[in-house]
Amino acid sequence: MDDLTGRGFATRCVHGAGPADPVTGAVVPPISVASTFAQDGVGGIRGFEYARSGNPTRAALEAHLAELEGAAHGFAFSSGLAAEDALLRTLAPGDHVLMPSDAYGGTVRLALQVHAPAGTRVDTVDLSDLAAVAAAWRPDTRMVWVETPTNPLLAIVDIAAICELAHRRGAVVVVDNTFATPALQQPLALGADAVVHSTTKYLGGHSDVVGGFVATSHEHLAEQVAFLQNATGAVPGPFDCYLVHRGARTLALRMERHSASAAAVASLLIDHPAVIEVRWPGLPSHPGHEIAARQMSGFGGMVSFRVAGGEQAALDVCSRTQVFTLAESLGAVESLIEHPGRMTHASVAGTTNEVPADLVRLSVGIEDPADLLDDLGQALRA
Repeated sequence: MDDLTGRGFATRCVHGAGPADPVTGAVVPPISVASTFAQDGVGGIRGFEYARSGNPTRAALEAHLAELEGAAHGFAFSSGLAAEDALLRTLAPGDHVLMPSDAYGGTVRLALQVHAPAGTRVDTVDLSDLAAVAAAWRPDTRMVWVETPTNPLLAIVDIAAICELAHRRGAVVVVDNTFATPALQQPLALGADAVVHSTTKYLGGHSDVVGGFVATSHEHLAEQVAFLQNATGAVPGPFDCYLVHRGARTLALRMERHSASAAAVASLLIDHPAVIEVRWPGLPSHPGHEIAARQMSGFGGMVSFRVAGGEQAALDVCSRTQVFTLAESLGAVESLIEHPGRMTHASVAGTTNEVPADLVRLSVGIEDPADLLDDLGQALRA
Protein backbone atom coordinates (compact mmCIF):
# COMPACT_ATOMS: atom_id res chain seq x y z
CA MET A 1 0.00 0.00 0.00
CA ASP A 2 1.86 3.08 -1.25
CA ASP A 3 -0.56 5.99 -0.80
CA LEU A 4 -2.17 6.27 2.63
CA THR A 5 -3.89 9.60 1.92
CA GLY A 6 -7.31 9.54 3.47
CA ARG A 7 -6.78 6.22 5.22
CA GLY A 8 -7.76 5.78 8.86
CA PHE A 9 -5.23 5.97 11.66
CA ALA A 10 -5.24 2.24 12.40
CA THR A 11 -4.61 1.50 8.72
CA ARG A 12 -1.69 3.93 8.74
CA CYS A 13 -0.29 2.22 11.82
CA VAL A 14 -0.27 -1.14 10.08
CA HIS A 15 0.74 -0.03 6.58
CA GLY A 16 2.80 3.08 7.30
CA ALA A 17 5.99 1.06 6.98
CA GLY A 18 5.48 1.01 3.25
CA PRO A 19 4.83 -1.81 0.77
CA ALA A 20 6.27 -5.30 0.94
CA ASP A 21 9.95 -5.71 0.10
CA PRO A 22 10.13 -5.76 -3.73
CA VAL A 23 12.80 -8.49 -3.79
CA THR A 24 11.62 -10.96 -1.14
CA GLY A 25 8.00 -9.95 -0.58
CA ALA A 26 8.64 -9.52 3.15
CA VAL A 27 5.80 -7.58 4.76
CA VAL A 28 8.06 -6.38 7.59
CA PRO A 29 10.99 -4.04 6.81
CA PRO A 30 14.21 -6.02 7.24
CA ILE A 31 16.76 -5.27 9.93
CA SER A 32 19.82 -3.86 8.20
CA VAL A 33 22.86 -4.15 10.47
CA ALA A 34 25.49 -2.78 8.07
CA SER A 35 27.63 0.03 9.46
CA THR A 36 28.81 1.17 6.01
CA PHE A 37 27.50 0.98 2.45
CA ALA A 38 29.30 0.42 -0.89
CA GLN A 39 29.47 3.34 -3.29
CA ASP A 40 29.34 3.32 -7.09
CA GLY A 41 32.56 5.24 -7.44
CA VAL A 42 33.69 8.06 -5.16
CA GLY A 43 30.61 9.98 -4.13
CA GLY A 44 28.29 7.50 -5.85
CA ILE A 45 26.05 6.99 -2.82
CA ARG A 46 23.12 4.64 -3.44
CA GLY A 47 21.02 6.10 -0.65
CA PHE A 48 23.07 5.28 2.43
CA GLU A 49 26.69 6.01 3.24
CA TYR A 50 27.43 5.38 6.93
CA ALA A 51 25.02 4.06 9.57
CA ARG A 52 25.28 7.06 11.89
CA SER A 53 24.08 9.26 9.05
CA GLY A 54 21.40 6.87 7.85
CA ASN A 55 20.26 3.26 7.95
CA PRO A 56 17.47 1.54 5.97
CA THR A 57 15.72 0.22 9.08
CA ARG A 58 15.90 3.64 10.73
CA ALA A 59 14.68 5.35 7.57
CA ALA A 60 11.63 3.05 7.49
CA LEU A 61 10.84 3.87 11.12
CA GLU A 62 11.29 7.60 10.58
CA ALA A 63 8.94 7.58 7.61
CA HIS A 64 6.38 5.51 9.52
CA LEU A 65 6.27 7.70 12.64
CA ALA A 66 6.30 10.90 10.58
CA GLU A 67 3.27 9.53 8.73
CA LEU A 68 1.46 8.91 12.03
CA GLU A 69 2.17 12.46 13.25
CA GLY A 70 1.25 14.02 9.90
CA ALA A 71 4.79 15.40 9.55
CA ALA A 72 6.98 16.00 6.53
CA HIS A 73 10.13 14.94 8.41
CA GLY A 74 10.96 12.45 11.15
CA PHE A 75 14.16 11.81 13.10
CA ALA A 76 14.83 8.83 15.35
CA PHE A 77 17.13 9.12 18.37
CA SER A 78 18.64 6.75 20.91
CA SER A 79 16.37 8.01 23.71
CA GLY A 80 13.62 10.51 24.38
CA LEU A 81 16.09 12.79 26.14
CA ALA A 82 18.45 12.62 23.16
CA ALA A 83 15.57 13.81 20.97
CA GLU A 84 14.79 16.59 23.44
CA ASP A 85 18.45 17.55 23.60
CA ALA A 86 18.55 18.00 19.83
CA LEU A 87 15.57 20.34 19.90
CA LEU A 88 17.03 22.40 22.76
CA ARG A 89 20.32 22.64 20.85
CA THR A 90 18.50 24.55 18.11
CA LEU A 91 18.42 27.48 20.54
CA ALA A 92 21.30 29.95 20.61
CA PRO A 93 23.06 31.04 23.82
CA GLY A 94 20.91 33.67 25.48
CA ASP A 95 17.66 32.38 23.99
CA HIS A 96 14.81 31.85 26.43
CA VAL A 97 12.56 28.77 26.67
CA LEU A 98 9.36 28.42 28.67
CA MET A 99 8.68 24.97 30.12
CA PRO A 100 5.76 23.53 32.11
CA SER A 101 5.85 23.88 35.87
CA ASP A 102 5.04 20.16 36.11
CA ALA A 103 7.15 18.76 33.25
CA TYR A 104 8.90 15.41 33.33
CA GLY A 105 11.82 15.58 35.74
CA GLY A 106 14.36 14.44 33.17
CA THR A 107 13.32 17.22 30.80
CA VAL A 108 13.71 19.84 33.50
CA ARG A 109 17.09 18.40 34.55
CA LEU A 110 18.29 18.49 30.94
CA ALA A 111 17.19 22.10 30.52
CA LEU A 112 18.38 23.47 33.86
CA GLN A 113 21.54 21.45 34.45
CA VAL A 114 22.83 20.93 30.90
CA HIS A 115 21.51 23.69 28.66
CA ALA A 116 21.16 26.55 31.15
CA PRO A 117 24.88 26.46 32.10
CA ALA A 118 25.65 26.65 28.37
CA GLY A 119 23.63 29.85 28.03
CA THR A 120 20.00 28.85 27.48
CA ARG A 121 17.64 30.78 29.73
CA VAL A 122 14.93 28.58 31.21
CA ASP A 123 11.77 29.41 33.14
CA THR A 124 8.92 27.14 34.19
CA VAL A 125 5.32 28.32 34.14
CA ASP A 126 1.79 26.94 34.30
CA LEU A 127 1.15 26.61 30.56
CA SER A 128 -2.56 26.03 31.14
CA ASP A 129 -2.76 29.68 32.25
CA LEU A 130 -2.28 31.88 29.17
CA ALA A 131 -2.05 35.01 31.32
CA ALA A 132 0.82 33.43 33.26
CA VAL A 133 2.54 32.51 29.99
CA ALA A 134 2.22 36.08 28.73
CA ALA A 135 3.57 37.41 32.03
CA ALA A 136 6.60 35.08 31.87
CA TRP A 137 7.38 36.04 28.25
CA ARG A 138 10.66 37.80 27.52
CA PRO A 139 11.90 39.62 24.42
CA ASP A 140 14.31 36.71 23.87
CA THR A 141 11.76 33.91 24.30
CA ARG A 142 12.29 31.62 21.31
CA MET A 143 10.64 28.35 22.33
CA VAL A 144 7.65 27.12 24.33
CA TRP A 145 7.97 23.53 25.47
CA VAL A 146 4.59 21.85 26.00
CA GLU A 147 3.64 18.59 27.65
CA THR A 148 -0.02 17.65 27.45
CA PRO A 149 -1.03 15.67 29.38
CA THR A 150 1.85 16.52 31.68
CA ASN A 151 3.96 14.03 33.58
CA PRO A 152 2.93 13.16 36.27
CA LEU A 153 0.13 15.59 37.19
CA LEU A 154 -1.76 15.11 33.90
CA ALA A 155 -2.48 18.80 33.40
CA ILE A 156 -3.86 19.76 30.00
CA VAL A 157 -2.47 22.56 27.84
CA ASP A 158 -4.48 24.17 25.04
CA ILE A 159 -2.07 23.49 22.16
CA ALA A 160 -3.81 25.72 19.61
CA ALA A 161 -3.98 28.66 22.03
CA ILE A 162 -0.31 28.34 23.02
CA CYS A 163 0.70 28.12 19.36
CA GLU A 164 -1.28 31.23 18.48
CA LEU A 165 0.34 33.19 21.34
CA ALA A 166 3.87 31.92 20.63
CA HIS A 167 3.77 32.35 16.86
CA ARG A 168 2.44 35.87 17.18
CA ARG A 169 5.54 36.63 19.28
CA GLY A 170 8.03 34.82 17.05
CA ALA A 171 8.65 31.62 19.04
CA VAL A 172 8.37 27.97 18.07
CA VAL A 173 6.28 25.44 19.95
CA VAL A 174 7.47 21.93 20.78
CA VAL A 175 4.91 19.42 22.09
CA ASP A 176 5.92 16.31 23.99
CA ASN A 177 3.25 13.91 22.72
CA THR A 178 4.53 10.86 24.60
CA PHE A 179 1.49 10.42 26.87
CA ALA A 180 -1.19 11.00 24.22
CA THR A 181 0.60 9.54 21.18
CA PRO A 182 -0.50 10.39 17.64
CA ALA A 183 -3.36 7.91 18.13
CA LEU A 184 -5.08 10.36 20.49
CA GLN A 185 -3.59 13.76 19.67
CA GLN A 186 -2.14 15.48 16.59
CA PRO A 187 -0.15 18.53 17.78
CA LEU A 188 1.16 19.52 14.34
CA ALA A 189 -2.40 19.81 13.06
CA LEU A 190 -3.10 22.13 16.01
CA GLY A 191 -0.22 24.43 15.05
CA ALA A 192 2.83 23.00 16.82
CA ASP A 193 6.19 23.29 15.07
CA ALA A 194 7.63 20.02 16.35
CA VAL A 195 6.56 16.93 18.24
CA VAL A 196 8.89 14.92 20.46
CA HIS A 197 8.45 11.40 21.83
CA SER A 198 10.08 8.95 24.10
CA THR A 199 9.45 5.95 21.84
CA THR A 200 10.40 3.84 24.85
CA LYS A 201 6.83 4.37 25.99
CA TYR A 202 3.63 3.85 24.00
CA LEU A 203 5.13 3.82 20.52
CA GLY A 204 7.40 0.89 21.42
CA GLY A 205 4.80 -0.34 23.87
CA HIS A 206 6.48 -3.48 25.25
CA SER A 207 9.17 -2.32 27.74
CA ASP A 208 11.91 -3.76 25.53
CA VAL A 209 13.47 -0.74 23.79
CA VAL A 210 14.75 2.77 24.53
CA GLY A 211 14.36 5.45 21.88
CA GLY A 212 13.22 8.95 20.96
CA PHE A 213 11.71 10.74 17.99
CA VAL A 214 11.20 14.23 16.57
CA ALA A 215 8.55 15.00 13.96
CA THR A 216 8.22 18.33 12.18
CA SER A 217 7.04 20.00 8.99
CA HIS A 218 9.03 23.16 9.83
CA GLU A 219 11.72 23.12 7.15
CA HIS A 220 14.39 25.15 8.96
CA LEU A 221 13.85 23.22 12.18
CA ALA A 222 14.09 19.96 10.24
CA GLU A 223 17.42 21.04 8.76
CA GLN A 224 18.76 21.85 12.22
CA VAL A 225 17.59 18.57 13.77
CA ALA A 226 18.92 16.54 10.84
CA PHE A 227 22.33 18.17 11.24
CA LEU A 228 22.36 17.58 15.01
CA GLN A 229 21.21 13.97 14.65
CA ASN A 230 24.22 13.24 12.45
CA ALA A 231 26.71 15.53 14.20
CA THR A 232 26.07 14.31 17.75
CA GLY A 233 25.39 10.70 16.77
CA ALA A 234 22.71 9.88 19.35
CA VAL A 235 20.97 7.50 16.97
CA PRO A 236 19.24 4.18 17.63
CA GLY A 237 20.58 0.90 16.38
CA PRO A 238 18.68 -1.05 13.72
CA PHE A 239 17.23 -3.59 16.15
CA ASP A 240 15.91 -0.79 18.37
CA CYS A 241 14.31 0.77 15.29
CA TYR A 242 12.72 -2.57 14.40
CA LEU A 243 11.20 -2.91 17.89
CA VAL A 244 9.66 0.58 17.83
CA HIS A 245 8.44 -0.06 14.31
CA ARG A 246 6.79 -3.30 15.41
CA GLY A 247 5.15 -1.58 18.37
CA ALA A 248 3.78 1.24 16.23
CA ARG A 249 1.82 -1.23 14.11
CA THR A 250 -0.47 -2.04 17.05
CA LEU A 251 -0.57 1.48 18.53
CA ALA A 252 -4.19 2.25 17.62
CA LEU A 253 -5.48 -0.96 19.15
CA ARG A 254 -3.40 -0.67 22.30
CA MET A 255 -4.37 2.95 22.96
CA GLU A 256 -8.05 2.02 22.82
CA ARG A 257 -7.50 -0.60 25.54
CA HIS A 258 -5.24 1.61 27.64
CA SER A 259 -7.81 4.42 27.58
CA ALA A 260 -10.79 2.18 28.36
CA SER A 261 -9.04 0.50 31.30
CA ALA A 262 -7.80 3.85 32.63
CA ALA A 263 -11.41 5.06 32.64
CA ALA A 264 -12.39 2.08 34.80
CA VAL A 265 -9.45 2.69 37.15
CA ALA A 266 -10.28 6.39 37.49
CA SER A 267 -13.91 5.53 38.31
CA LEU A 268 -12.76 3.21 41.08
CA LEU A 269 -10.36 5.74 42.55
CA ILE A 270 -12.65 8.77 42.42
CA ASP A 271 -15.04 7.16 44.91
CA HIS A 272 -12.47 5.46 47.15
CA PRO A 273 -12.21 6.78 50.73
CA ALA A 274 -8.42 6.29 50.77
CA VAL A 275 -7.99 8.64 47.79
CA ILE A 276 -8.19 12.42 48.12
CA GLU A 277 -7.69 13.41 44.45
CA VAL A 278 -7.68 11.70 41.06
CA ARG A 279 -6.00 13.16 37.99
CA TRP A 280 -7.20 11.76 34.66
CA PRO A 281 -8.32 14.11 31.88
CA GLY A 282 -11.35 11.97 31.05
CA LEU A 283 -13.02 12.88 34.34
CA PRO A 284 -15.50 15.79 34.02
CA SER A 285 -14.04 17.12 37.28
CA HIS A 286 -10.57 17.49 35.73
CA PRO A 287 -9.87 21.22 35.18
CA GLY A 288 -8.61 20.54 31.66
CA HIS A 289 -11.36 18.11 30.66
CA GLU A 290 -13.07 20.34 28.11
CA ILE A 291 -9.81 21.20 26.35
CA ALA A 292 -8.74 17.54 26.38
CA ALA A 293 -12.08 16.52 24.88
CA ARG A 294 -11.59 19.08 22.13
CA GLN A 295 -7.98 18.26 21.17
CA MET A 296 -7.78 14.56 21.99
CA SER A 297 -9.72 11.61 20.58
CA GLY A 298 -9.27 9.67 23.84
CA PHE A 299 -7.92 10.38 27.29
CA GLY A 300 -5.02 7.94 27.53
CA GLY A 301 -3.79 5.29 29.90
CA MET A 302 -2.07 7.40 32.56
CA VAL A 303 -3.80 8.01 35.91
CA SER A 304 -2.34 9.80 38.93
CA PHE A 305 -3.89 10.03 42.38
CA ARG A 306 -3.12 11.36 45.82
CA VAL A 307 -3.53 9.13 48.86
CA ALA A 308 -5.04 10.06 52.20
CA GLY A 309 -2.40 9.61 54.87
CA GLY A 310 0.47 11.35 53.07
CA GLU A 311 3.73 10.08 51.65
CA GLN A 312 4.02 6.90 53.68
CA ALA A 313 0.53 5.83 52.70
CA ALA A 314 1.42 6.42 49.04
CA LEU A 315 4.59 4.35 49.40
CA ASP A 316 2.59 1.59 51.08
CA VAL A 317 0.10 1.44 48.21
CA CYS A 318 2.98 1.19 45.73
CA SER A 319 4.47 -1.72 47.67
CA ARG A 320 1.23 -3.75 47.94
CA THR A 321 0.11 -4.14 44.33
CA GLN A 322 0.48 -7.55 42.69
CA VAL A 323 -0.69 -7.02 39.10
CA PHE A 324 0.66 -3.48 38.86
CA THR A 325 4.47 -3.74 38.84
CA LEU A 326 6.44 -1.23 40.89
CA ALA A 327 8.77 0.25 38.27
CA GLU A 328 9.67 3.41 36.41
CA SER A 329 8.69 4.11 32.80
CA LEU A 330 5.21 3.79 31.32
CA GLY A 331 3.18 3.10 28.22
CA ALA A 332 3.72 -0.64 27.82
CA VAL A 333 1.37 -3.61 27.82
CA GLU A 334 1.94 -4.32 31.53
CA SER A 335 0.53 -2.03 34.21
CA LEU A 336 3.05 -0.09 36.28
CA ILE A 337 2.81 1.84 39.55
CA GLU A 338 5.33 4.33 40.90
CA HIS A 339 5.90 7.05 43.46
CA PRO A 340 7.05 10.02 41.32
CA GLY A 341 8.52 12.00 44.22
CA ARG A 342 10.94 9.19 45.08
CA MET A 343 11.41 7.80 41.57
CA THR A 344 11.03 9.56 38.19
CA HIS A 345 10.82 13.09 39.62
CA ALA A 346 13.37 12.89 42.43
CA SER A 347 15.70 15.14 40.41
CA VAL A 348 13.28 18.11 40.70
CA ALA A 349 12.81 17.94 44.47
CA GLY A 350 13.05 21.42 45.95
CA THR A 351 12.25 23.17 42.64
CA THR A 352 9.05 24.66 41.25
CA ASN A 353 8.51 21.30 39.51
CA GLU A 354 8.48 19.26 42.72
CA VAL A 355 5.50 16.87 42.84
CA PRO A 356 3.28 16.13 45.87
CA ALA A 357 4.76 13.55 48.21
CA ASP A 358 1.44 11.70 48.43
CA LEU A 359 1.16 11.25 44.64
CA VAL A 360 1.01 7.84 42.96
CA ARG A 361 1.25 7.46 39.17
CA LEU A 362 -0.26 4.55 37.26
CA SER A 363 0.47 3.39 33.75
CA VAL A 364 -2.59 1.29 33.03
CA GLY A 365 -1.76 -1.67 30.82
CA ILE A 366 -3.84 -4.06 28.74
CA GLU A 367 -4.53 -6.78 31.33
CA ASP A 368 -8.10 -7.76 32.20
CA PRO A 369 -9.60 -4.59 33.72
CA ALA A 370 -11.26 -6.58 36.52
CA ASP A 371 -7.85 -7.82 37.69
CA LEU A 372 -6.49 -4.27 37.74
CA LEU A 373 -9.42 -3.02 39.78
CA ASP A 374 -9.15 -5.90 42.25
CA ASP A 375 -5.43 -5.28 42.65
CA LEU A 376 -5.84 -1.56 43.36
CA GLY A 377 -8.72 -2.28 45.70
CA GLN A 378 -6.68 -4.64 47.86
CA ALA A 379 -3.67 -2.29 47.84
CA LEU A 380 -5.80 0.63 49.05
CA ARG A 381 -7.65 -1.45 51.68
CA ALA A 382 -4.61 -3.02 53.33
